[in-house]
Amino acid sequence: MNDLFNFLGSLIGYLLWFFYVQVKNYGGAIILFTVFFKLLTFPFSIKTQRSMAASSRLTMKMKDLQKKYAKDKQKLQIETQKLYEREGVNPAGGCSTMFIPLLVMFCLYNTVLFPMANALHLSSAGIDKAVSLLGHVPGISSTFNQTYAQIEVVKHFAELRPYLTMFSAQEMARLESFSHGFRFLGLNLLDTPCDPGNIFGTMFRSNLWVIPIGNLVLAYLTQYFTMKMQPGMQQQQGCMKATLFIFPLFSVWLAATMPAAVGFYYILSLLLGFLQTVALNIWFAPDDLNAQAEARRVALREQEEAALKPLPAVKLAAAGARPAAGTAQTKGKKRKH
Repeated sequence: MNDLFNFLGSLIGYLLWFFYVQVKNYGGAIILFTVFFKLLTFPFSIKTQRSMAASSRLTMKMKDLQKKYAKDKQKLQIETQKLYEREGVNPAGGCSTMFIPLLVMFCLYNTVLFPMANALHLSSAGIDKAVSLLGHVPGISSTFNQTYAQIEVVKHFAELRPYLTMFSAQEMARLESFSHGFRFLGLNLLDTPCDPGNIFGTMFRSNLWVIPIGNLVLAYLTQYFTMKMQPGMQQQQGCMKATLFIFPLFSVWLAATMPAAVGFYYILSLLLGFLQTVALNIWFAPDDLNAQAEARRVALREQEEAALKPLPAVKLAAAGARPAAGTAQTKGKKRKH
């Protein structure tokens, strides 16, 4: 699984580097990347909106089933499945789209964690030699974390530059440019807000605490206002309901223990996601979607009824005139023979 995230992180890295070249700042590149990603996944968000509207529409019907089969759980499950099939609703229809931002978050983590390989796309042999230098440079060898070795090379590029002879002039130019562009609004986006083993003890060691705290506040604020705009979310079932409570806490933990660039991306994703929700409620309001779905369902039933071929009138008349077996007329004929 880690290899998959690393591969996808490398692909994201090409896009991030393209945006970085335009603005010469890592924070700006993440902003452009997040906007691009939201535009790219907007059709999936429409699908999620339709799924939530449909689930809200079925809430009352579900309550009727629960009352009717309160003592028969197996029958309730069968009838519930039939209800979803009749209405053309997939109860997990919106789950996959809700996992997409989290998937991108993990892939972006690999891009940020290995910037020399996945963002700058330097040669692997050169990266290994550069990382090995960290263990011999005074002032760095005793403090750097092996997990963030590539990040440390970028952060200490000025001190390591005379020794980075393993890279070509073009690679050195990319590395130097990147080493000057990872600060954004006073934040070092390559640093980690907290140590995974001591989150609360290291939370306020730098101004990076705003990243996980910002994630927590924005996650619940956007969730609160989204529920106000979409009351049907409160009746969601299964994974869609679980994500409303689990994802915010999980994202905060990730933002606290990963490089700040990852948490910064998620903050942007929350903000743009909320704006997207506002836009969806203007153009794809749940009431309008339900009205359209009901109109389609009625039209489909009318088409099905029209497609049924009635029996010809001649056959109907013949069937009505034919004496049934065992009648007096039939018995009389038998007696004549």
